[in-house]
Amino acid sequence: MWRPYRVTSMATFAYTGRTRAGNVVNGERSADTIEAAVAALRRDQVVVTRIAPAKAKAKAKAKASADPAKPSRFARRVKAKNLAIFTRQFSVMIDAGLPLVQCLEILGNQEEDKNFAKIILQTRADVEAGASLADAMKKHPTAFDGLFTNMVAAGEAGGILDTILKRLAIYIEKNVKLKGQVKSAMIYPIAIMVMAAGVVAVILWKVIPTFAAMFAGLGAELPLPTRVVIALSNGLIRFFPFIAVALVAMPFGLRQYYATDRGRHMVDAVTMKAPVLGLIIRKIAVARFCRTLATLISSGVPILDGLEITAKTAGNVIIQDAVMATRKSIERGETISAPLKETKVFPSMVTQMIGVGEATGALDTMLGKIADFYEEEVDTAVAGLLTLMEPIMIGTLGLIVGGIVIAMYMPIFSMISHLT
Repeated sequence: MWRPYRVTSMATFAYTGRTRAGNVVNGERSADTIEAAVAALRRDQVVVTRIAPAKAKAKAKAKASADPAKPSRFARRVKAKNLAIFTRQFSVMIDAGLPLVQCLEILGNQEEDKNFAKIILQTRADVEAGASLADAMKKHPTAFDGLFTNMVAAGEAGGILDTILKRLAIYIEKNVKLKGQVKSAMIYPIAIMVMAAGVVAVILWKVIPTFAAMFAGLGAELPLPTRVVIALSNGLIRFFPFIAVALVAMPFGLRQYYATDRGRHMVDAVTMKAPVLGLIIRKIAVARFCRTLATLISSGVPILDGLEITAKTAGNVIIQDAVMATRKSIERGETISAPLKETKVFPSMVTQMIGVGEATGALDTMLGKIADFYEEEVDTAVAGLLTLMEPIMIGTLGLIVGGIVIAMYMPIFSMISHLT
């Protein structure tokens, strides 16, 4: 845990920092404690990146030269939950007046994810070497995306890094919640469908052949439903190896297809037009767009840069194309609401409220209100979907299994009726 250096008289502290203009400054400052020195430098509009007693400065330089920093080569993406916790703790430390280097060192040493810990410590080394925090973070896109680094750069330029980090933490936490809602909306019906398919496959594979052998021994004429079920059973047994290979290869094939431009457009378009689930996905996309753009604009990021970052983080190529088309229109001098409306992707209420926000000069506030509204809509829609899907899926499974049972008992009922 970081502890301030306490001295009995005025001491001299060597510091490295950045001005509001982004220039790196070095020097010494006399004060009773490190806390007092940092506070004095902040009053002079200097963001302290490193500070230590003057005597320790030479040792720090020697250590840095003996252990040179290596660029990060970690390809594994950092989990959003870990990033949210890091950002929240970072903002608290910056607000408390701790220098950037010491904040990053503390956070890096306590991070449980070894990959993320190495990235944080590498960022600390780059900042200590004189790079800005945003430039140091840009070297690690698997942890800090364009939205994160652009907002950090705006916070450094405006001297409000602690405020920006708080906004980032809130944004990431809300984004994690939205992703969780998407999974909740999709995992439950998929799980029920997989279970239903498994039950039907077991019946066709193990139970139906017994009935088929019995009916063949009796030589009775079978009703059409019974013949269909027996044909399905024979097909499953005969082509089981091919079916198994297809089921294993299907997710990989879909992933490869989605990686193509045509595949992304088709899959995203189909999911957005799907009944019930498509409406939820559209609301989630609108909420994410509004939340991201509101966070960027309120942090001082230019509107064109904000739209480009928002498009890249939309998570849906249809929304991405609409936002980029809007960006091109704004470059020609148009407003935001008009081109957004022309894309026919966003609901009319959204474009009208954005228009009001532009007219009143409170676009970021209006976007935040839209995001709040649609996030509540998503909560309600997901809860309703899960409530609706349970009886529907159970009923569907009952009909399938019941239909198979009835089809197999129809010949027995027919033979009994002939005997009587």
